[in-house]
Amino acid sequence: MAKQQKTAITPTREENYPEWYQQVVRAADLAENSDVRGCMVIKPWGYALWENIKAGLDGLFKATGHVNAYFPLFIPKSYLEKEAEHVDGFAKECAVVTHHRLEAGPDGGLVPAGELEEPLIVRPTSETIIGATYAKWVQSYRDLPILINQWANVVRWEMRTRLFLRTAEFLWQEGHTVHETEAEAWEETRKMLDVYKKFAEEYMAMPVLIGEKTAGERFPGAVSTLCIEAMMQDRKALQAGTSHFLGQNFAKASGITFQSREGREEVAWTTSWGVSTRLIGGMIMTHGDDDGMVMPPRLAPSHVVILPIIRKDTDREKIMAYCNETAEMLRTQTYAGRPVEVVVDGRDINAGEKGWGWVKKGIPIRIEIGPRDMESNSVFVARRDKGPKEKYGQSREEFAASVTSVLEEMQQLLFERACAFRAENTREIDSWDDFVQFFKAEGGGFALAHWDGTEETEQKINDELSVTIRCIPFDYEAGGEGTCIVSGRPSKGRVVFAKSY
Repeated sequence: MAKQQKTAITPTREENYPEWYQQVVRAADLAENSDVRGCMVIKPWGYALWENIKAGLDGLFKATGHVNAYFPLFIPKSYLEKEAEHVDGFAKECAVVTHHRLEAGPDGGLVPAGELEEPLIVRPTSETIIGATYAKWVQSYRDLPILINQWANVVRWEMRTRLFLRTAEFLWQEGHTVHETEAEAWEETRKMLDVYKKFAEEYMAMPVLIGEKTAGERFPGAVSTLCIEAMMQDRKALQAGTSHFLGQNFAKASGITFQSREGREEVAWTTSWGVSTRLIGGMIMTHGDDDGMVMPPRLAPSHVVILPIIRKDTDREKIMAYCNETAEMLRTQTYAGRPVEVVVDGRDINAGEKGWGWVKKGIPIRIEIGPRDMESNSVFVARRDKGPKEKYGQSREEFAASVTSVLEEMQQLLFERACAFRAENTREIDSWDDFVQFFKAEGGGFALAHWDGTEETEQKINDELSVTIRCIPFDYEAGGEGTCIVSGRPSKGRVVFAKSY
């Protein structure tokens, strides 16, 4: 019987994937549950990762002409009610403020007082409150387009929560734009989807499919929702970002009108688009292994950790000086637009425990430096994309000169691995029996199958297998017509089915 390999995370992915995920989050020191039900505390290592995500996305947004602003956390209930589909879609998730102060009650406790004239909704998304603001700003076609993004927190009262993937409060960005014409709004919707795809693949090393959501999966009140969908290592899909063409629905509800070039009063066209801290969950489930988190170098809070190996107190000062000199050499190098970021971990704890802690945190490169390394002017290197015992020695100058190319090689390797995994678990399926077999017996993945376009068929598949249509690819008709795997009716092309988060 083969000896089972020891791993840093138990259970392993194969043994219990949901619990493995929770343990990776804890072991990497990314976040923890707060005392407020359904909310999380994002710890410094996790928040540093989010800051790098923000910085990368913010640069892409600004490169496409967008600017940042901030809008209120509270939304009058009447605003949410202006768009019927919107209120229906979010009503069950809303947190509502009805009073504006607390007073001492008869038993000595505090009770709500000062009832508000109109209840306020804690922001679940901002289309309505931003729309009311834009209605004041827009008078003429000369005021358009408006291209604004905000970084904010939102509240959606989820009953079943999981750190980063689904919490009652989470961090995100939401872009809200206003346009003179339908064509311009459509161009914006697609442009921002492409920005999300670029970020997912080039920064997160997470391959994504792009396409349109079905009517049943569409954002409440939108005319069309476009999405990026990624495959996690349990072969489920993660909706990683959405871009919505809102048509004139929200503009009509909010009164966003303008004087056209011909002097007529016209209703504006709007879009919205967003991603959230859910991206961190997607990164964990795309790249993590049974030893913990694996950070794509372009987003890692730090690129290199230096681990001094000090066995005698008399060596401490010299080894620490050598480690700090090495760190400064590395910091002169630039990777992905920022200096190579280095941590020198001089904590006085067991070297093995210290090393495993950084493995679980997912830092890309670990360097061990002991007396022999110092004497030979070298370093002992381990890469997080390799096995924990795969290490190599190299002169300090050679490593410093090559560190950026090593980081980029790791970034590309992570992306290639994820692409290969998705390809291995994506299949064209032409019969209902094979479809059921794929999801029930074979573990599932992305099934490319024909669908007749009806909500009835879509719902039947969901009811029987908990499988949904993740997206209708933009080029879905290119593969040719066929027959729906459920109804046998004609189909214009294949869509992507999967179980999902």
